[in-house]
Amino acid sequence: MQDCIFCKIVNKEIPSTIVYEDENVLAFNDINPVTPVHILVIPKKHIESLAEIKEEDEELIGKIHTTIKKIANQVGILDKGFRVIVNCGEDGGQEVKHLHFHILGGKKLGTKIA
Repeated sequence: MQDCIFCKIVNKEIPSTIVYEDENVLAFNDINPVTPVHILVIPKKHIESLAEIKEEDEELIGKIHTTIKKIANQVGILDKGFRVIVNCGEDGGQEVKHLHFHILGGKKLGTKIA
């Protein structure tokens, strides 16, 4: 998508601090972190939201989840724990219309969800 900020990050038109990259997935530090570790993991393919995933995307979504585990290990939060959040749609708090997974960690997180 032409005006998508995450697509521009994938295409290296906008700089980011990349923590992981392969042919299908990109992960980078959030520019406004809410925890000591706050990483965004995105598919390089533009998928607007969780609601827009198609059957053909199943392998990619599975790959993202195994990548999240690798990243959590890489940044040292796998053993102590972390949170993964996916916001979907306006009411779900999604601000960028490109599917993305937030990895939050590096401190004890509360149990309050909203």
